[in-house]
Amino acid sequence: MTASTPAPQSEYVVCIDNTGYPASLELHKIYRTLRDDNAADSGDLRVVDESGEDYLYPAAGFVAISLPEPVRSSLRRAARS
Repeated sequence: MTASTPAPQSEYVVCIDNTGYPASLELHKIYRTLRDDNAADSGDLRVVDESGEDYLYPAAGFVAISLPEPVRSSLRRAARS
């Protein structure tokens, strides 16, 4: 029997609960995440928020999504500008 490995963290999430963070997170908006295993172990996600910086937020406030490559590429380009 082999040990199971955790599923990779989604690169993009949608905010479903911004309670306590209305200036930093918009409901129903797509956000980019950064891998942070320590945060995930604590139930948090490292999210690039409205400030353009990454911060930890409760993972329960987000739903992971899978985006087509053209959309991911477009979002990456927009983040660099």
